[in-house]
Order: sequence, then C-alpha cells, then structure tokens
Amino acid sequence: MDAFHSQHQKHKKRLTQDQVRVLETSFDHRKKLEPEVKLQLARELGVPARQVAIWYQNKRARWKTQSLELDYNVIRVRLEHALIEKRRLERDVMRLQGELEKAHEMLHAFNYANFNPTPINVSTALASSDEGGSSTEDNINEDLEFQQLYAALMGLDEFKSNWA
Repeated sequence: MDAFHSQHQKHKKRLTQDQVRVLETSFDHRKKLEPEVKLQLARELGVPARQVAIWYQNKRARWKTQSLELDYNVIRVRLEHALIEKRRLERDVMRLQGELEKAHEMLHAFNYANFNPTPINVSTALASSDEGGSSTEDNINEDLEFQQLYAALMGLDEFKSNWA
C-alpha cells in the first residue's frame, strides 16, 4: 500500500497560484463542474481531470461551509435585534400597565366621590322630562356616556348590559 501512495504522490503535482486563480475564476462562474469544462480546464492547466474534479469538490465544500457561517451570522444579528426589540416592548407594556392601573384607580376614586353607580333607565328618564327639553336629555346622555366609559375601562361587562 505504501508503494501505491508513493507512486501516486509522484504524479500528483501541487497547483500553482496561476492555476488556482484560473480554477477560482471558473468556480465563480459555475459552482457545478460539467464534464466538458473539467476536461477543458485539465488541458488548459496541464493537470489530470481527476485533480480538477477533486479541487472543485473541495472548493464546493469550503464554499458551502462559508455560506452556512455567513447565514448563521446574519441570523444571529437578526436574533439580537429581535431580542432588543422584545425587551423594549416589554418595558413599554410595563409602563402602559402602570398607566392603566393609575387610570383605574383615578376612575375608582372618582366613582366613589362623585358618582352613584345605579343604572339609569333612559326611557323612563326621557319620558318624565318631556317638558324640560334638551337640557335634561343632554344630562342623561352625558351620564350614560360616562357610565359606559367607566364600565369599559373597569371591564365591568355586567354594568354595560344594564346601561345599554
């Protein structure tokens, strides 16, 4: 077996820089080596066709590895940006939850200080104020709008149905 390798080593020549440059240019144009092109390159470079084929095979493997590394780096950068955006959005959510909680507390305090939470029967109120005109109707509409707003903000679905 050593005799085979030593004989094989005698015939295999290392490629020169010019030969590698020609192969690189060819590889840039086509990643897959066609049999006709392989024979043409072998004749042009003065090396066996098998050596050209092996060079192409190795080059494709290196190229694929480099491509995967580049793709990985792009994905890693995108992930980092997505994580930064996620943290920013989480901070915004926390801030908005705090603001919402303050708004709930203010509405709750306002409700106990200034508002009677008993539902208004709009049709009865309107019927009893036929003489009064639009000012009583406007007050009832304002009360109804406030009650609906309050219920929506407080998430009080049971009150919404009573006021509708």
